Amino acid sequence: MAYLQITLDISEQNRAAAAGVYQKYKAPFLKDIDGAVSKELLVRKEGVQVLHGFRTEQQATAYLSTDLFVQDVVEALKPYLNSAPEIRIYSVV
Repeated sequence: MAYLQITLDISEQNRAAAAGVYQKYKAPFLKDIDGAVSKELLVRKEGVQVLHGFRTEQQATAYLSTDLFVQDVVEALKPYLNSAPEIRIYSVV
């Protein structure tokens, strides 16, 4: 098991719109992305995180190059980002 954690700097007034992007692409992510097992939106005062679960670390890394991520999710989120996202991949041991 592996997790892809993406931390997003999104102003509070833009979080509802960003959550809409999350909702729009959650089902296609779980249905179409190899190894995808979960996707959760974590919201706190300081920002937003999206936690993606995968069967393997290689699948988590590969997702970052898919059309769904690059052309759909990233493009849809761009208007709401205050800075570049922080991306981390964790392996479960």
